[in-house]
Amino acid sequence: METQGLYRWFTSRGGQLIEGLSHLFWPGRCLVCRKSICAEDDHLCSVCWQNLSKSVASDYCRRCGRDVSPFGIINGRCGFCQDKTFQFDGIVRAGAYESTLRALILAFKFSEKTELCDRLSPMLKYSVAAGGFMDEVDTVTPVPLHWRRQLWRGFNQSHLLAKSLKFGSVPVSSDLVRIRNTVQQWDLTPPQRRRNVKGAFALRKGHPFDNQTVLLVDDITTSSATLNECAKTLKAAGAKKVYAAVLATAFHDD
Repeated sequence: METQGLYRWFTSRGGQLIEGLSHLFWPGRCLVCRKSICAEDDHLCSVCWQNLSKSVASDYCRRCGRDVSPFGIINGRCGFCQDKTFQFDGIVRAGAYESTLRALILAFKFSEKTELCDRLSPMLKYSVAAGGFMDEVDTVTPVPLHWRRQLWRGFNQSHLLAKSLKFGSVPVSSDLVRIRNTVQQWDLTPPQRRRNVKGAFALRKGHPFDNQTVLLVDDITTSSATLNECAKTLKAAGAKKVYAAVLATAFHDD
């Protein structure tokens, strides 16, 4: 009986004891700033949590994704996009590309911390749900990487995000492909970005999107050039509407 009692105690309390000892000898670190934290902090320190909350709580234009006050929207458009034409029919984002959110995305994308997808995707899923168009969506499609870049990186972060959204029975399609290995967009001007991705995407043969509403998923948008070109390709293949969903927006002025 004593042995059985010890076994029951260990199975109910032993895990807590081991966890407590691990935090004593190997204290947790904030994913972003590396400050010491306790288990209850859920991987981020209080300052980084506050910065993340500010980033994801900011208002933005649902047509172009730029930061804007709700009072700056006229007929569904902000001051920047009043005279702009987009191939996609609306955009939602988790937040602005700054501070904690920026650090998490960079770690996810370039430091092979794919486990961060489980932390980032709920924010994106909430944004999509709040967008009010998910009931229309027939297919979720990630922005593709060229096969060479995906081979070098080992994964497509946008595809991981798209798969993790899990909107009921809505399928995730890989039929949109990048047929040209474009250069990185960061150091390009907006006109250069548009030229860089022009004609860079295509649909797999025999996989049309006739009369479908597509949700296009990416990690970051800086000028909408990639989203526009992808949406243009999808609509040329028969898509009825294309909505965009990104983790963050980081626009540069035209």
